Amino acid sequence: MITLHYLQCSRSFRILWALEELGVDYQVEYYQRSPSYAAPESLKQIHPLGKAPILVDNQEVIVESAVILDYLQQQYDESQQFKPQQFKDQLQYSYWMHYAEGSLMPLLVMTLVINNVSKHVPWVIRPVAEKITNGIKAGFVRPRVKEHILYLEQYLAEHDYFAGEFSFADIQMAFPLIAIQKRLHGKYPNIQAFVQRVQQRSAFQRAEQASLHSQCA
Repeated sequence: MITLHYLQCSRSFRILWALEELGVDYQVEYYQRSPSYAAPESLKQIHPLGKAPILVDNQEVIVESAVILDYLQQQYDESQQFKPQQFKDQLQYSYWMHYAEGSLMPLLVMTLVINNVSKHVPWVIRPVAEKITNGIKAGFVRPRVKEHILYLEQYLAEHDYFAGEFSFADIQMAFPLIAIQKRLHGKYPNIQAFVQRVQQRSAFQRAEQASLHSQCA
């Protein structure tokens, strides 16, 4: 039996969604974040880094979203629905699988961290901390995030999905784009259309229902 170790408000949703797309039998172990937003120590009993998602299958412990998605596709996608067969599309598939975590997510995580700095410093230096973080956001983070958003908006103007037909590359990319879209308020219609398109998939909706009791606060 496949076991997904699912951490609240994390990339774990990608794997839950993929499992629903595949229609395989699986079970989920849910973990809640601490008040400090940290993952519970119990996850380290599954993998030393204590990060999620973690997939356990046939006594193999597999981590990192892209690696798990590749594993599931190779092992359980018997009809080869979720990875393109054409070489050109395969290149795009590999690119977007790595781009999501290698280029886009670091900027989003940096934004999250910077936005929370002032909450974790003594009040007496809070104005200084806010001035520094606002400078970092204005001078470094926001211009780069906008550059990526424009890049994605242009790409999605010409493609319904990231690698030909729907594939696991879209699951990998949907996680950051859903997070971005919540803050864009429909400003970028092609990104919005992509998010709406994937959210209409029945497997996405089943995964969303399965994860309801472990949603972000």
